[in-house]
Amino acid sequence: MTPKQEKLTALLKSGCVIPVLTIERLADAVPLARALVAGGVRVLEVTLRTLVALPAAKAIMADVPEAVVGIGTILNEDDLARAEDIGAQFGISPGATPDLLRAAAASALPCAPGIATASELMLALAHGFGPVKFFPAEQSGGIKALRALAGPFPDMRFCPTGGIGEANAATWLAEPNVIAVGGSWLCPAADIRSGNWSGITAMCERTMKSLKPA
Repeated sequence: MTPKQEKLTALLKSGCVIPVLTIERLADAVPLARALVAGGVRVLEVTLRTLVALPAAKAIMADVPEAVVGIGTILNEDDLARAEDIGAQFGISPGATPDLLRAAAASALPCAPGIATASELMLALAHGFGPVKFFPAEQSGGIKALRALAGPFPDMRFCPTGGIGEANAATWLAEPNVIAVGGSWLCPAADIRSGNWSGITAMCERTMKSLKPA
């Protein structure tokens, strides 16, 4: 395992649950991150789905030093470069195109490409990646599909995301090849819009008490 892979594995294991953050207003970034950290959730994925995503990630890194900030929804080489430029600690992609895999392999940024099939996983492995994101997890066959992948790929570790929430996160984490799960249930959009930071903290505390990392 390369140093980049080791770092990413350690980050995901330490997080156990990785909140997928879609931040619409820059002013929400820091209080949201503080609410998550207060609830015991430190490893955060800020997705590139809004215009304020990168400024939000930078604000969190500057004002919430306890947070470990990664960039998600990396779709191409430009996204990868932007994540690296702001000092993100890791990157996550929903998929794995050959161009993105080549760029990510050459980058210093630890990255988890997204896979949904054995062929995609083989492509990620050929470029030296692992662990990977299993996405969309429930829609791609769920735990049965993940167990099927464990046969030919016994050493691969996964961060499933997609269709995972409070009700089934523990079930996913009980799988021996799962080192973390991702999802947005820890920070509902309605709570972010209303500034219900105490509610987000309470949700995180409840979740972290109920989950045990693999």
